[in-house]
Amino acid sequence: MKKNTLYLFILLLITGLNTSCNYLDIVPDETATEKDAFANPRAALRYLYSCYGYLPQSNMVSSCMDFTGDETISPFSESYVKFAEGSYDSSNTIISYWNTLFQGIRQCYLLKENINSVPKISQDEIDLYTAEADFLIAYFHLLLIKCYGPTILVKELPALDTPADNMLGRRPYDECIDWVADLLDDAATRLPATRNSSDYGRATSVIAKSLKARMLLYAASPLFNGNPDYADFKNPDGEQLMPTTYSEEKYKRAADATWEAIQAALGAGHELYKASTTSNAYPEPTNLTERTLRMTFMDSENFKEVIFPETRKAGAYGIQRKSIPFFPRGSWNGIAPTITMIDRFYTANGLPIDEDPAFSTSNKLDVVTIPEGITYAEPGKRTLYMNMNREPRFYAWIAFENGYYECRTDDKRYAYHKFWGAERSEGDKWLTGFLATENCGVRADDGKIVTAARSQNYSKTGYLISKMTDHSLNHKNNEFGRFSWPICRLGEIYLNYAEALNEYDPGNDDILKYVNLIRQRAGIPNLEEVYPEEVKDPVKMRQLIRRERQIELAFEGYRFFDTRTWRIAEETENGPVYGMNIMATDHTPTGKFWERTIAETRVFNKKHYLFPIAQEELDRNKAITQNYLW
Repeated sequence: MKKNTLYLFILLLITGLNTSCNYLDIVPDETATEKDAFANPRAALRYLYSCYGYLPQSNMVSSCMDFTGDETISPFSESYVKFAEGSYDSSNTIISYWNTLFQGIRQCYLLKENINSVPKISQDEIDLYTAEADFLIAYFHLLLIKCYGPTILVKELPALDTPADNMLGRRPYDECIDWVADLLDDAATRLPATRNSSDYGRATSVIAKSLKARMLLYAASPLFNGNPDYADFKNPDGEQLMPTTYSEEKYKRAADATWEAIQAALGAGHELYKASTTSNAYPEPTNLTERTLRMTFMDSENFKEVIFPETRKAGAYGIQRKSIPFFPRGSWNGIAPTITMIDRFYTANGLPIDEDPAFSTSNKLDVVTIPEGITYAEPGKRTLYMNMNREPRFYAWIAFENGYYECRTDDKRYAYHKFWGAERSEGDKWLTGFLATENCGVRADDGKIVTAARSQNYSKTGYLISKMTDHSLNHKNNEFGRFSWPICRLGEIYLNYAEALNEYDPGNDDILKYVNLIRQRAGIPNLEEVYPEEVKDPVKMRQLIRRERQIELAFEGYRFFDTRTWRIAEETENGPVYGMNIMATDHTPTGKFWERTIAETRVFNKKHYLFPIAQEELDRNKAITQNYLW
């Protein structure tokens, strides 16, 4: 990415999501006043950037609960792990967006109130900054609805000295959805469709339309569309907060909005990414399909698929550094896909592993020798049968035993400790090893875990995620890539459209069309080719669309909320999480590397579908009610 592309979010680092940041912090003078923040156009622009600073940072594991779905697991002890364990409540919320997002909303209203007073600012700048502030106000409310359900609607600048008797209460869910949708529509009419490199990451009309469409799909989903569990979810005055009657029209509304978003995105030049052999500095993979999948939002020359990018630097504790195989100078080797997620990937024939007659599920845990001619793993080495003959997305996004991990570290054997070496293959290919004494392992020596050395920096399942990592850099030299993490990308919008259509207009040709666009890019057969009868049944089609979504959007932060909006989290997020036997020291039968073990046990029940509001907020504002069962 060009350096000026990052200008916006470099400035955003002055504020942080999880701090109670005063908007005057953007002014370096300790005696600054509110007037200083709008003293000139430059100061006003900086103030606008600070409003963006309240956006949750998607590429940071420490503050992002989106990474706690059933697709990932890690040994790290950050707050997001506590979400997976269910060990939070209204007195200890672990991660709470309630207060912070309302701070961001207030800051946006302050910008709107003061922007006309800025000396020498142009009318075009006033109009644009106001539109961006309205977009952020809508999006912050959207995030509150996503996490908490019915929320307070802040429609004007709130006074800091509002008497307790005049504090606002939560509004009914459908009213919240309608208000945010209208505000996003209005902002979209005043925002540009595209941005240049220096403004990359700022709001566009395409972003506004896409997020509105996503929100409407959530609103149509089983969690919010006539959920009987919320029949008694009411305000203190008895006002019903959740809709209790199912409405198919909500899916139609979502589909219509998603179609509008697709047309806007295509009109603005967005398209599904496709790599070329000369499009970037990556030496691997040479397979064009795998290369396309690996580079979907990594290619510094082509961000056309990404609609809403997160361009802030993740830092040492971001998802990227915690996914890369262990290198002592700054990659921690810990965020791993669960075995449940590994099993979800299709075979090379585009079928689930338990439905493909060419794949022997009875042998999937066998240790096998990698044959000659394989390009994604080291021939002659040992791995599991289940790692062979999988779809291209598996090889583009998953690191497994004796598979290749590409990076430009130039040592033959990079060893900070005699047990920590990563074996190198040819060129820029390194091997990922998950036995206890290999480079991604828990570091056991003669059966004793070296806890002082590797208490956290290991994979709990015998796999790692390579989807979110920049493979073109030299990690020995502490190089880590900055790329446009996709808060929203076109591939998601296509799958949203198919999901909404299937619920109110089953059989519509567009359902298969947009799912197949994703499958074709992934190098697997069209859905009707492998499921000729199932695609005619909307109930079965629903499951096929969901599975496609689980794979295509894996590790991008969708799964956490998908299981909630579909009301399946009590099944998917509850109970044991499995990995391979990471204490195995060899591939022999007695080593039991093939053995599946419980890596973690998770807790989820009905109250976890919505986040708890902090008790201190309830004590301060008696007009709001706590979420269901908290």
